[in-house]
Amino acid sequence: MDLTLPESWRDHLAGEFEKPYFHKLTEFVDAERAAYTVFPPESQVFSALKLTPLEDVRVMILGQDPYHDDGQAHGLCFSVQPGVKSPPSLVNIFKELKSDLDAPIPSSGYLVPWAEQGVLLLNAVLTVRAHEANSHKNKGWETFTDAVIQTVSAKDSPVVFVLWGAYAQKKVPLIDASKHVILQSAHPSPLSARAGFFGSKPFSKINEALRANGTPEIDWRLP
Repeated sequence: MDLTLPESWRDHLAGEFEKPYFHKLTEFVDAERAAYTVFPPESQVFSALKLTPLEDVRVMILGQDPYHDDGQAHGLCFSVQPGVKSPPSLVNIFKELKSDLDAPIPSSGYLVPWAEQGVLLLNAVLTVRAHEANSHKNKGWETFTDAVIQTVSAKDSPVVFVLWGAYAQKKVPLIDASKHVILQSAHPSPLSARAGFFGSKPFSKINEALRANGTPEIDWRLP
């Protein structure tokens, strides 16, 4: 596995690579790649950390598992590569974006412009076997991404943590709520969007919190 961490994260996370769980995780992912197709490509596993340096993180949106169909996953939660049809959860995120900010529905589900503005789009699990959802769950990635969450929580400057759905909300104990803003709602998947994601206005609430923190808003509009 390509273990090149971007410099801003290295001091905080490189120690994880030395731990027994990470050695086992690396062996597992390497064996999976040797036997199956694994998403995202190796060079994109740490895309979220590469595109959003630690010092730039102002918002963190937590996903669960990478997309597992061809050409979708590229290392950012909920995002797909250019030219790929937006999956149902992302379609619902865009519906809420329109309802919340009256922003046009984007033609592409490529969320890199958000990441470049300081939105860390992190999945809890960073790899998946093709066409098999959750196939790399409980293999060690969660321990690593918990360390990422705790690293962000340790920042002096306030961050807005966005936790959609019960899985993400289990991470609340890792976050210093006295310093950061935590926004919680139902998950945008078709199974739960109507149970509290639609109408939750996450984008305006994030920008409101950023303004209160004295930091620039995110421009959520996408091409």
